[in-house]
Amino acid sequence: MNWWGKLVGGAFGFMLGGPIGAILGAALGHQFDHGLGGIMKDESLGVGATERVQAAFFTATFSIMGYLAKADGRVSEQEIHTARHVMSQMRLSEEQKAAAMHLFNEGKQAGFPFEDVLEQFRRECARRTNLLQMFLEIMISTAMADGVLHANEQKLLYQISDHLHYPRKFFDRLLSMVQGQQQYAHSVQGGGHVSLDDAYAVLGVDKSATDAEIKKAYRRLMNQHHPDKLVSKGLPEEMMTIAKEKTQEIKAAYEDIKQSRGMR
Repeated sequence: MNWWGKLVGGAFGFMLGGPIGAILGAALGHQFDHGLGGIMKDESLGVGATERVQAAFFTATFSIMGYLAKADGRVSEQEIHTARHVMSQMRLSEEQKAAAMHLFNEGKQAGFPFEDVLEQFRRECARRTNLLQMFLEIMISTAMADGVLHANEQKLLYQISDHLHYPRKFFDRLLSMVQGQQQYAHSVQGGGHVSLDDAYAVLGVDKSATDAEIKKAYRRLMNQHHPDKLVSKGLPEEMMTIAKEKTQEIKAAYEDIKQSRGMR
């Protein structure tokens, strides 16, 4: 049984507490009360435990997506579509979709404890840098859902990365990489011309990089996005498909660069 089944089934009572616990409890409603009511806490599931992190990741992802979606003044249809697309990629059950949309809508409300949620999420992740990076990649994709990164959205993305103690210089590189990934993916899906500039951006390297530097960047990214490794660190199992798609895009971009350079 995965983290979700254990949560709603009452197989363990790991009340997260804090803003994330409150938001998740509201999203699950009576199922949350039924599943955890009267159950002793499992003290082995302290901060940093995989199942706690999975619940925190799920909660933070969809609630912060909602908060970010309204950063430019209105929640666009594209941003709602992005949230639903993530749910589709995760192959969520109807019960999970309902909870995810509740979290998304909660993030749009005035008074949403944005900073408190991020701070608790950072603590729960317990220095799992690759997990924080995956979270930030999803947030960047949300901000760019309408094809434009508005000034308010970029400012908020910087605030998110700062709250998670993610270095600004690494975030700038991540932002460029995700932009390249989106443009590369759209070109591939549309059957149009694939730009090598976008392929290099996917790997986060410049055209002037040596073959050895490109191979190193490729291997680092594949390691960072390895689905099994991410799940072991606390990525909800349902998000493995997102991680797999990331690795496929990275592989495809690497192959395009290799072919253009005649690399073996």
